[in-house]
Amino acid sequence: MVRVVPETVVERHLDLGSLVDIVGEALVKQAVDEAERPERPHFPVGQGLDGPESKGTAIAMPAYVHGDKLYATKLVGVHERNVDRGLPTINAQIALTDARTGIPEAIVAGTMITNARTGCIGALAVRELAPDPLTLGVIGAGAQARWQSRAIATVAGLEDVRVYSPSESRQACAMDLSDEGIPARAVDDSATAVRDADVVVTATTATEPVFPADELGDETLVVAIGAFTKQMRELEQAVIEDAETVFADVPSEVIETGDFRGTDLTASDLVEFGSILAEEDHDLSAGTRAVIASVGSATLDAAATDAIYRRVVEAKDGTEIELFPEE
Repeated sequence: MVRVVPETVVERHLDLGSLVDIVGEALVKQAVDEAERPERPHFPVGQGLDGPESKGTAIAMPAYVHGDKLYATKLVGVHERNVDRGLPTINAQIALTDARTGIPEAIVAGTMITNARTGCIGALAVRELAPDPLTLGVIGAGAQARWQSRAIATVAGLEDVRVYSPSESRQACAMDLSDEGIPARAVDDSATAVRDADVVVTATTATEPVFPADELGDETLVVAIGAFTKQMRELEQAVIEDAETVFADVPSEVIETGDFRGTDLTASDLVEFGSILAEEDHDLSAGTRAVIASVGSATLDAAATDAIYRRVVEAKDGTEIELFPEE
């Protein structure tokens, strides 16, 4: 039997506050080579449907955290034009498989899990490197802008959250967050969003820098989670070059993104974020001018899905189906 876990069930059993610690533990395990995370292929899809151009990007993300009973394989679609269709830009499903036998265990809706675990990266960065309470600038107004703000709110007090996007979606994003008790407001330009902010989050699919570097304060933490290909870029070169430290969830992949185009940095110059989380007494503190860049890691999907799925099973939730009927 295979358990099917739709998004409504995921939402019932997702606790964002506890997920922050689970994601942190997964990053630590990844940093000490206690996780298997093969290189993830991503490729264009949709060519030939309505012409020669692609319709989006498909990504396959397998991972196994040592000691877990299950391993995860996430399939992701990133389709930027879905905004015009009223659909999510990112959609995902996660297959859980028994690590001893290879027998399928579950099919889990993965979009909310992806958004939540990515939001936890921002929360962990804030917990380690930002003041409390803080002012937050958010560039982008999609699902990830919301989840970053929600996750950060579980680890720090938010005095002011400024949301900017070139589209009117910033108004809806700010209203949604305000309805959840987060003091968010839409602003008219990116400079206003980042000026005097303690933390700036970029959550876009941009191919050009999304805010002026000279508007950042000397002690601002920048959490950049949008760019994951060579073509995608959110940060001006100066944002990275002026940082005291540049962290990455996966240094070898982050260095290949468009945000690092033109810099002299190599992967060895980036500090793996999980290695800092493993240190109880690291010498970094609030007020450090830093950048943390994330491309996303299947290790986090595996850990987050495992935790949520255990709650689902305990509650006898979801629907079991017979994937391979016995003859």
